[in-house]
Amino acid sequence: MTVHFIGAGPGAADLLTVRAVNLLRDSPVCLYAGTYLDPEVLAYCAPGTELIDTQHLNLDQIIDHLVRATEAGMDVARLCSGDPSLYSALTEQTRRLDAHHVAWDITPGVPAYAAAAAALGTELTVPEVVQSVVLTRTQARSTAMPPGEALANFAATGATLVLHLAITRIAVLARELVDEYGADCPVAVVYRASQPEQLVLRGTLSDIADQVAAAGLRQAAVILIGRAMATSFDCAQSHLYDPARAR
Repeated sequence: MTVHFIGAGPGAADLLTVRAVNLLRDSPVCLYAGTYLDPEVLAYCAPGTELIDTQHLNLDQIIDHLVRATEAGMDVARLCSGDPSLYSALTEQTRRLDAHHVAWDITPGVPAYAAAAAALGTELTVPEVVQSVVLTRTQARSTAMPPGEALANFAATGATLVLHLAITRIAVLARELVDEYGADCPVAVVYRASQPEQLVLRGTLSDIADQVAAAGLRQAAVILIGRAMATSFDCAQSHLYDPARAR
């Protein structure tokens, strides 16, 4: 029996992969993160599937459900918001499953930052504007950041910054980033990207925190910072598609 870690994508039920849908239909038990998931995603589960919302469970309780289901001869769909490779506690869970000799595999999903970029209609890497993207978060009442991963260090590169799990600290973060990016640097916030409640806010480091406060956003939002967030700018032609490039 196998625990299938499945990327549920940013929330929209029609953004799951075909593999993810098939695994949901075939797994008698499904653990999901109810905080971020569109309930329509669970409609892919077969009638009679045991549905377990993990938003109020600690890690030991989650592992207990996974192990007991597999010991009872059942595959388990473990839905992760976005993609399992980002902020999913995948490492912690799989290490514990290994200790219990429980088989597991991973099905990728659409990451939240990609859905946010799609909602904005923007490319995060623009020729001669920015060619790097930093996916990170900040630390307040959460797991400490490793030494060297201060936000200012990433900001110094000028890369497009994508901040997860940081919406409640946006005022502080905006002030920290002004020195590197400038007060006029474009910023976008996408709340519940791809879901019916999706909300897009656009502004600059000088005013985005006020917009977030006015909208009352407290979770499930991605912050994107950098010159690629501008709604218009002169764009150099990519060398890859340059007619003058030898082919």
